[in-house]
Amino acid sequence: MKIKFTNPRKDIHLNTISSGTVAAVFGCTGPALIIIGAASSGGLTHVQTISWLFAVYFFGGLLGLFLSLKYRQPISGAHSIAGALSHFSLNEAIGAYLIANIIVFILGAIGLIEKVMNWIPVPIVMGMIVGVMIRFATEMITSVQLSPLLAGSAILVYLFSSRMIPTFPPVLSAFIVSVLLAIFTNEFQLHTIQSSFIFPQLEMPTFRFDAIISISIPLAILIICTENAQATGVLMAKGYKPPISAMSIYGAILGFIASFFGAHAINIAGPMTAICASEETGKKESRYAASAVNGFLFSLFGILAGLVVPFVIAMPGVIVSSIAGLAMIGVLLSSLKIAFSDSKFQMGAFFALIIGMSGVNFLDIGAPLWAVIGSLIVSFLIEKDHFEWKRVEKKIKISS
Repeated sequence: MKIKFTNPRKDIHLNTISSGTVAAVFGCTGPALIIIGAASSGGLTHVQTISWLFAVYFFGGLLGLFLSLKYRQPISGAHSIAGALSHFSLNEAIGAYLIANIIVFILGAIGLIEKVMNWIPVPIVMGMIVGVMIRFATEMITSVQLSPLLAGSAILVYLFSSRMIPTFPPVLSAFIVSVLLAIFTNEFQLHTIQSSFIFPQLEMPTFRFDAIISISIPLAILIICTENAQATGVLMAKGYKPPISAMSIYGAILGFIASFFGAHAINIAGPMTAICASEETGKKESRYAASAVNGFLFSLFGILAGLVVPFVIAMPGVIVSSIAGLAMIGVLLSSLKIAFSDSKFQMGAFFALIIGMSGVNFLDIGAPLWAVIGSLIVSFLIEKDHFEWKRVEKKIKISS
């Protein structure tokens, strides 16, 4: 496969830098804290924890940087928030992570993932996207109750900035103001953790059948049907044709390498892809540069994890919640429009929406997959004729 990269310099401007930075701040705060908590619960050493952070952020950022430049689409790489250590040892978990990446690679290489995604009706995918990501908007509102000054000022600055200075990214304005307010009001509480550069630690895998059953198969399903599916839906909502198989294949390759440093998953990030693909990022053809910025900052965060983790811990959570919610507004609006503007698959889209919103989790598999499965069952029961129309439309497109 010939790899051809484009020169992103002409597309690096204030809007793409803003979206890429906001996406990086979102991904380097809450998810990083979850990993730190999981590492603590799993009994990992400080070096092993930093190695884990290095692996998921460096290789996740590398994935987004590679795919965004290669395909000129706002594809952001990261890691699944789920998939933390269980009762298995780190070496046994790493063995299971390696198997999970092999499964994802095989399914991507044979084209099965792309065939399934192309078969699922678009309204159902969009309904799932809204259901899963609506929590960012609701958490933005509830953050006002927790901190009226920080969260409320972020929302007000966003609204006034959108109206008064539309040439300046409103999300960036909101972020700058809320951070400055947090500094002035002493909301940033730097912990006593000593920051220092730490070299990543290589770990060798141990393979156990029960670990493979408990971790590998659910993790592979999670990567394909939850993480990559969200990003695919976001890109489709914005008018892109995402390289579905390539996203799985390259993610699995980098994930395989990253596993030796403790990474549980390397995949495409739905929320950060949504931020970089938003209208605020700029013209459609230049939004890939935002994911390139995001990928660069992610990789840098991974390399410097030992130095910057204390500052991540110090970031007020309400700032992250409010900025993430503001950044998701455009994606939620466009996905809602696509999900419910057509007369077909409306019941399926509705059930995808509410199942996604419910946050249900069965068999360690999250709501996005169950939203798709449940809505497909509903549509097969009461909207079966719509699938016939879908096949007819596909034949017309092929013949034309």
